[in-house]
Amino acid sequence: MTTDPRYPIGKFEPQPYSEKQKADWLRDLETLPGQLEQAIQGLDAHQLETPYREGGWTLKQVVHHVADSHINAYVRIKLALTEENPPIKTYEEKEWAELADVHTVPINVSLTLLHALHRRWLAAIKGLDQAGWERTMFHPVQEKNVTVWWMLGLYAWHGKHHLAHIQSLKEQKGW
Repeated sequence: MTTDPRYPIGKFEPQPYSEKQKADWLRDLETLPGQLEQAIQGLDAHQLETPYREGGWTLKQVVHHVADSHINAYVRIKLALTEENPPIKTYEEKEWAELADVHTVPINVSLTLLHALHRRWLAAIKGLDQAGWERTMFHPVQEKNVTVWWMLGLYAWHGKHHLAHIQSLKEQKGW
């Protein structure tokens, strides 16, 4: 754990391919929806509208953001598995977090979506061979090609990163 509330588990650090790392990251994707659901269970509307840090998103925005982000990751990976080095379509995540659906739709909708999405996502990638993990997509923000393997690691980290935001606030507030 770090002392920077923006990165409670530290920043993403890519790892070389290994069967153990693959199993860990796949398990992270598999368990994230249930962990998020458990983390917000019992929180009331006021608590869900509390930012996880000063200037940060509310817990409700965090949950909806994870769904938005993981939908994008799923599509990006499927494109990389079916096209030659497709460019990643970026999106303005801060603006997405302010759209009406984030403020009006209950978070259980995003949790349900994450359960279904992660099931599909895992079915699409669990059986990949080495060539599948090495397929690439072009990341315009980073201005480089990234692999499906790198994306798996990034989104395994991403889920744990936002889960830690929720858990840290709950611990800080004594909820």
